[in-house]
Amino acid sequence: METDRKDGRTANQLRPLACTRNVLNRAHGSASWSQGETKVLAAVYGPKAGTKKNENPEKACFEVIWKPKTGQSGKAEKEYEMILKRTVQSICVLNVHPNTTTSIIIQVVNDDGALLPCAINAVCAALVDAGIPLKHLAVAICCSLSESGHILLDPSKLEEQKMKAFVYLVFPNSTLSVLPDESLKVRGEPTEHGLITSFTHGVMSVDDYIRCLERGRAATAKLSDFLRRSLQSQVQSESSKLG
Repeated sequence: METDRKDGRTANQLRPLACTRNVLNRAHGSASWSQGETKVLAAVYGPKAGTKKNENPEKACFEVIWKPKTGQSGKAEKEYEMILKRTVQSICVLNVHPNTTTSIIIQVVNDDGALLPCAINAVCAALVDAGIPLKHLAVAICCSLSESGHILLDPSKLEEQKMKAFVYLVFPNSTLSVLPDESLKVRGEPTEHGLITSFTHGVMSVDDYIRCLERGRAATAKLSDFLRRSLQSQVQSESSKLG
């Protein structure tokens, strides 16, 4: 039963990944990211001079605007904006462009499950495309828990609806960090052993959460490798055009 998924995937298998940078002409940075039929566009504008009210002018400020596929933004979208903003603030170097605001626009193209992790991955690629200074890359994944206690990674929309609970996890990828080695450690542990963001929907036990954490961390190695290869190949192709 653990591997009985409509699309034939195993419990730990991710859907096909696709990432393209520089997809919007007027944005300072942009990227599209898809996992299976879920697809998101991310655009970055800025940094522009000045910060918003209640923001620290001694650091770079970010605003996130989530645009659903149809209709108006509601409570869920506002929650996504908050999670994305906190995630971005965690991975960006905030003292390079103090007293500036960078706007990040998320456009949902299609939602077939694991939408927020897909958006986070798109934003990370768009920030790289915009040249925003990052401490390190980050990758996000959704781990879902079935009523029978099985964990399924990267669920489709249909699977999400049948799940008892699911958790969105964002892990750092320090392999491409700009920080010194010692800065990449928290209490002596390498950054990649850490966790940037965790958001749980539904109810799960501590043991189930830890299982999700372990399975999610193991799976993000593939996501990290895909993101690095996507970014590097596109940089190389851009360099060859300039040459």
